[in-house]
Amino acid sequence: MKEAMWGYAILIIGIVVLVVLLLTQRLTTTNEADYYLGREVLAAAMVDAVDYGTFRNTGELVMSKEKFVEIFLRRFAESVSTLKDYQIDFYDIREYPPKASVRIRTNSGVSNVNSDSLDVRIDTLSSGVLETTLDRELMIYAADGIYGKEEE
Repeated sequence: MKEAMWGYAILIIGIVVLVVLLLTQRLTTTNEADYYLGREVLAAAMVDAVDYGTFRNTGELVMSKEKFVEIFLRRFAESVSTLKDYQIDFYDIREYPPKASVRIRTNSGVSNVNSDSLDVRIDTLSSGVLETTLDRELMIYAADGIYGKEEE
C-alpha cells in the first residue's frame, strides 16, 4: 500500500510541475519572441522605406512615414501567431534622419487557476535609427541595381 501512495504522489507532483512549466513558458516565450521579431521587423521596414530618389538628388537618407508603417504592419502580421492579441503603437517616426519607435503590446490571454484569473499584458518597446557609413556614390550604385541606371 505504501508503494502505491508514493506512485500517486509522484504522479500528482509531475502534473503540478507540468502545469507550472506550461504557464511560465507561455509568458516568457511571448516576451522573447516579440522582442526579436519587433527588432528585426523594425530594421527591415526602415531599410525598405528609404526614399532612393531623394537620396540620389541630395545624398541624404530620408524615410517615408506612411511606407514605413505599411511595411512594418505587413511584415509583423506575416510573422505572428493568431492566438494572441497584439496592439502596435508608433511613436516618434522621423523622416530625416530616419528614426522610429514602436511599442508592441501583447495580451497572452487569461489563465484561470482555481478561482483566480491571471491576465498578463507584455509591452515591448523597440527604437531604431537608420544610418550608413557608405559614401554617396556607392549608395547610388546600389540603388541603381534596384531602380535602374541614373541618367547623367
